[in-house]
Amino acid sequence: MSEIAWDFPEPHILKVTVQPDDIDAFRHTNNVNYLKWLEAIAWDHSRQLGLDWPAYERLGYGMVARRHELDYLLPTFLGEEIWLATWILYTDKLVIRRAYQFLRPADGHTVFRGRTRWVCVDLKEGKVRRMPPEFQAAYKSSLQIEE
Repeated sequence: MSEIAWDFPEPHILKVTVQPDDIDAFRHTNNVNYLKWLEAIAWDHSRQLGLDWPAYERLGYGMVARRHELDYLLPTFLGEEIWLATWILYTDKLVIRRAYQFLRPADGHTVFRGRTRWVCVDLKEGKVRRMPPEFQAAYKSSLQIEE
């Protein structure tokens, strides 16, 4: 396989393998698993940036999904390796926007693309709030593309 055709430069990547529990009656990966993978890669990236659940609890803030846009492009099947990639495209004091691209390295095909708008909330009140400086610094440090 030649060079990977990522949508944006320098992706954060997590590799997964389609498991038996991921398969539905159509014998391909059930759509809900893509949403689980989207959350898994977002958490993996946030942990790399120093924002794991203990950091959320310590700071009293967290990021929650406000809107998902999901495009299922090709089916995936039991045992296939899938590379999950994410980028932060935009951040301000309230939100971050992430892009996702899931790719099957065996043939180089993109199987899924998505975008999520994450908003910062106060963990006690559940209301949208400005990100604490630690969030702003971490997410800004990872900003690849500004839409």
